[in-house]
Amino acid sequence: MNKPLRRVAIFCGILVLALLVRVNWVQFVQADELKTHKDNRRVLVERYAHPRGDIVVDGKAITGSVAAENGDLKFKRTYKDGPMWAPVTGYASQVYGATQLESINDGILSGTDDRLFFDRTVSLFSGKEKKGGNVVTTLNGDAQRAAYEGLKGKKGAVAALDPKTGKILALASAPSYDPSKIAGMGDAEAWKQLDKKVNPDDISLNRALRQTYPPGSTFKVVTAAAALEHGKYTDIDAATDSPFPWKLPQSTRDLPNDGNHPCENASLRVALQWSCNTVFGKVGYDLGKDKMQETAEKFGFNSEQFTPVRSNASVWPKKMDEPSTALSSIGQFDTAATPLQMAMVTAAIANDGKLMTPYMVDKLQDPNLDDIKQTDPVEMSQPLSPENAQKVQQMMETVVKDGTGGNAQIDGVTVGGKTGTAQHGLNNDKNPYAWFISYAKTDKGSPVAVAVVVEDSEAARGDISGGGLAAPIAKNVMKAVLDRAK
Repeated sequence: MNKPLRRVAIFCGILVLALLVRVNWVQFVQADELKTHKDNRRVLVERYAHPRGDIVVDGKAITGSVAAENGDLKFKRTYKDGPMWAPVTGYASQVYGATQLESINDGILSGTDDRLFFDRTVSLFSGKEKKGGNVVTTLNGDAQRAAYEGLKGKKGAVAALDPKTGKILALASAPSYDPSKIAGMGDAEAWKQLDKKVNPDDISLNRALRQTYPPGSTFKVVTAAAALEHGKYTDIDAATDSPFPWKLPQSTRDLPNDGNHPCENASLRVALQWSCNTVFGKVGYDLGKDKMQETAEKFGFNSEQFTPVRSNASVWPKKMDEPSTALSSIGQFDTAATPLQMAMVTAAIANDGKLMTPYMVDKLQDPNLDDIKQTDPVEMSQPLSPENAQKVQQMMETVVKDGTGGNAQIDGVTVGGKTGTAQHGLNNDKNPYAWFISYAKTDKGSPVAVAVVVEDSEAARGDISGGGLAAPIAKNVMKAVLDRAK
């Protein structure tokens, strides 16, 4: 072969080799990236070419699929009681993508998950319409409705857990939105309303998982747990070293109490009953920020939670001086918590000190309703011993029976709770947040723990309290769970 032909042959060989490398690179290395690329229209067309699987509550679908009115996408998503369930489902939109359970479990719901390969193959040869699998939740429909109805006309959120398993029983956020209105083409106006710049109510914010609030006096149960766990106090009815007035360390001002209550050297039980700032601020100061941080983090603070939807990390500040530690110990300064976090705190106390990992997907099913994956309860931590947990239970039950939480009482049921009114705004110039955390206990144990927060900017400042605004909502949620268990 002469030299020119040899050069052409080598050049052509290099081109073929480069082509083979590129083809293999695209097919095997970039395949997943291209398959899920936002500009790959074929993937989107395939996703909506058949009915989407359902998200299920109490054995019934809260989602559906209908024929789309226009465009090349055959089906679009529908939602039953969309605003009530939006904090759970998120949305699946032909235009705007998907969020929350719709996004996390998209492979199962759309039928593209590798675990559904057999079902896709059967559909291909049988001619049956392809369909996605189902996501079966842990939610209790009655509890969710009680939470949603209780929040109507307000801003706020509710999270309810089964203390023994970590199952999420209710997850409500208000104000909310209807994901059906953004599911198809031509929904641009409804989509604009989800923008906080257009709608200051921020209706798409999942306040139960993604909003952190100063927990106010509800955090005092964490401080009480720290006092018991670290041996600062062992007898909840013994006097504490808590003078009144008590001047904040390194400060010229006294830490105030809300009302004329018997807080001077009060026992832990009495201090929680009347929500004495001086007692719990002094306890946090005496323990120090490191011991307080240890207990707070065992309850889940400073860590994101995945339910599987991500929940913001609640905050126990890691860098503080002594006065800030005292204020943080009563739920102020930079301490911040999601409603889910405070439900976790309550659930751990109700479950004799054992904190279970929260979750809201019970199982995944294929289109034939056969189980693909079952979620098993997992212990997250042991924030306090059973003995100390029972002491905190006694304290919380006194709050409901004889203290500020009376609006949560349920006939024939033992209820433990804690009210909270958290400062809001620069120099506390805005209406405070109203909190209530609680659990219900029967002779069979504690089937529900609840956290409620209400941002009520319309109420008169003097009318805002955890016992007045939030406790009745918690009571109805607990009652819904108890009635279902009968």
